[in-house]
Amino acid sequence: MAAPERQREFEEVALVHLDALYRTAHRLTGHREEAEELVQDTFLKAYRAFHQFQEGTNCRAWLYKILRNTLATRHEKRGREPGGVSLEDVEPFLGADDPDLGMNADTYERMLGRVLEDDVRDALMDLPEPYRMAVILADLESLSYKEIADILEVPIGTVMSRLFRGRRALRGRLGEAARRHGLDVGGRV
Repeated sequence: MAAPERQREFEEVALVHLDALYRTAHRLTGHREEAEELVQDTFLKAYRAFHQFQEGTNCRAWLYKILRNTLATRHEKRGREPGGVSLEDVEPFLGADDPDLGMNADTYERMLGRVLEDDVRDALMDLPEPYRMAVILADLESLSYKEIADILEVPIGTVMSRLFRGRRALRGRLGEAARRHGLDVGGRV
């Protein structure tokens, strides 16, 4: 296949999944910059290996497998780095729109939403990686058990087990977070 044809086919078949892979990478890493680098590396590897992709198979699953392998390689090379807080994450709450630095109802609602979003992200990031990957692929990217099993290179039963354990751990962590914020969880405040 000639280079322009290969590029066009790659754009039509693979690049349509860019946003989904970025969402997953961001949920896996917890950092925008790291997710962008991970997705860039994933698509570079996919483009270079596109001649191996079998037409008519699930390109999205193939890309997720490359993403998973790329992330695993990165972790082996440098280990997990502690997360940080970027200015972009807190900027909406710095009071730039309010000369008195007061907290109006809109700012409060945005802050509360961000706190709860942070609790969900933190709970997801605290899951062991095999559970986190299974939960993200199933519950956030809506992949089938078979697709997840192919991506993770494990039996379907293992996918089901990881989902059960991952979801149970998330439920516990999010219940704790809800109680911490005074939200009603199962009739308790």
